[in-house]
Amino acid sequence: MTDPTPPSKTAGEMMIGYFKDFGVLKETGLEFWGIQIINFLDCTFYFAMLTIVTLFLSHDLGMSDERAGYTVAVFTSAVTLLLTFSGAMTDWMGIRLSLRVSMGSSLVLRALMVFVGITPSLPDRGWIAAGLLVLMAPFMAGIQTIFQAACQRYTTQRSRSAGFNLWYLFMNIGAAAGGAAVDIVRLQLKVSNVHIFTMGVATAVLCLVFAEAMVRREKQLRGPDEEPEPVAEKKEKKTPWRIFVSVVTERAFFRLVVLIALILGVRAVYTYLYLLMPKYWERTIGPDAAIGVLNMINPIGIVVGIILFIPFANKFKVFDLLVYGAMVSAFALFPMALPWQVYGPDIARSHYIMAILCMVIVTVGEVLWSPKLNEYTAAIAPIGQEGTYLGLSLIPWFLAKTLVSAFSGHMLTRWSPEKVSVNGTDVPLQQALIHNQVPYWHSPAAMWFILGVYAMVGCILALFLRRWLTQGAHWKRPATHA
Repeated sequence: MTDPTPPSKTAGEMMIGYFKDFGVLKETGLEFWGIQIINFLDCTFYFAMLTIVTLFLSHDLGMSDERAGYTVAVFTSAVTLLLTFSGAMTDWMGIRLSLRVSMGSSLVLRALMVFVGITPSLPDRGWIAAGLLVLMAPFMAGIQTIFQAACQRYTTQRSRSAGFNLWYLFMNIGAAAGGAAVDIVRLQLKVSNVHIFTMGVATAVLCLVFAEAMVRREKQLRGPDEEPEPVAEKKEKKTPWRIFVSVVTERAFFRLVVLIALILGVRAVYTYLYLLMPKYWERTIGPDAAIGVLNMINPIGIVVGIILFIPFANKFKVFDLLVYGAMVSAFALFPMALPWQVYGPDIARSHYIMAILCMVIVTVGEVLWSPKLNEYTAAIAPIGQEGTYLGLSLIPWFLAKTLVSAFSGHMLTRWSPEKVSVNGTDVPLQQALIHNQVPYWHSPAAMWFILGVYAMVGCILALFLRRWLTQGAHWKRPATHA
């Protein structure tokens, strides 16, 4: 009897197949490619703004580290919360109108931020800038849901998976370009940080132009052999409150909450990239620190890593890859926890080495574990409730961003301030570190050690609770992994 099981593909064949899959995008139309151009342009500004925002608030507007942290906490938390409602608004208004409203409003708010930044005589500039950031939040949330809705609307069933993959790749390419833009503004042009928002005005204008020229229709794209989706039978729908109550009383949800609490320290690592590291790098490497280039390592590594790792992703158990990958991301903080002299006599060069090691390791960890969190969440969710569980799994990201943002200024003041007191005299942190005038537990290295231990302990506990955390999971995996 012939074995009906097809031979397994080699890693090379799977990688070639991955790139061939993008060939189905020829089924998409002008609208899909217009959205990807807008995605790239907007992500270039968004990630550049995230990288520079704390420096802008402190250096340009005179905010303390603590107040800048609070401001970013309100902004990032608002964006995350408003993602819950922005999808419904996109459905109600339609993609074209939503795009015009979100991008047009963003254009006006970015222009106002530029005015605030270049007008030093304006009273209460810090408060005005904080208000403008909060006003940007609903439109930034709206733009994200527009991209996702457009990827669904302007692809066929056959091209949809490739369409979402391309959207994610364009987002990370935009993030890398945003890092480059930061260093162009700070180091090449040597102008104020506010001109990242000037770039944002230009990208918003270009986005509106491409939207008008290329995004012309709303109708769902279908392939030539694709049947219209059947109209679903009307069933009694549970209210959101009844769904919430039924979910939070299930044991599976409690397991998800426990796991998410354990890896919260790892989730927080990715908020350090824009809340702690820009000021930390500037204060330890120097005012000419290439913070944009350093922040480019992560998105470029993700693009390359995902492409290289795809052929091997299904060869490992989901939970194992999730926890061990999270441990890799937690370990990324420890190279910065060592005294800088370990890396050589030059303090700037030593901190560049630390930064590069951290960014490379954290990127490897993200490629391993981040996609597996959604897979784990779907696996432990009761059949038919996967969407609800996946939505609730965003709560820890909201908590991580909120808590880290709120405390980031205090952490910088405690362990990585702009100046430290030495014998009653305030001296720059870098100078005090060079002369060994800062005890270890008061130095930036101690901050990374404490944060790294917190993240790693959670991962280790998750590993010990492995059997309980995976109880009742329904893995959609090959038989060899059973």
